Amino acid sequence: MEISEKLLCLFSTEVSAEEDRYVIEVPRQEVETGDIDPEEVYRVALISRDESTDTETPTAQPQSAPSEPQPPVDVGETRYVEIEDIGKQGDGIARVERGYVIIVPGADVGERVKIEVTEVKSNFAVGEIIEETF
Repeated sequence: MEISEKLLCLFSTEVSAEEDRYVIEVPRQEVETGDIDPEEVYRVALISRDESTDTETPTAQPQSAPSEPQPPVDVGETRYVEIEDIGKQGDGIARVERGYVIIVPGADVGERVKIEVTEVKSNFAVGEIIEETF
């Protein structure tokens, strides 16, 4: 299956009946990370959970859950980021594709820095400053 480059987020959800319509709930996290704006209109694609109908994917390979997209960064990758916020521990917070968070110790709000990604988790990464300003 080909995935469009316009894909903003991917998650699993149920379709529920509500009076004369059906509703698909969007997880709060998708709105809070900035991937989705509740005031906008989006195209929605529905993909069956039944893996037996997917003829393009070999059944021997493990499938990752659709609600768990892969992080957009890798360990060792360098990025130019702008610090948007300060976290609870006092570290700089930058956001990249799909609102993915990179924690940058020693950075202040508004700084633009070149970082090297030193740690990657499913919902955030940690980056070390390698150039103060760009």
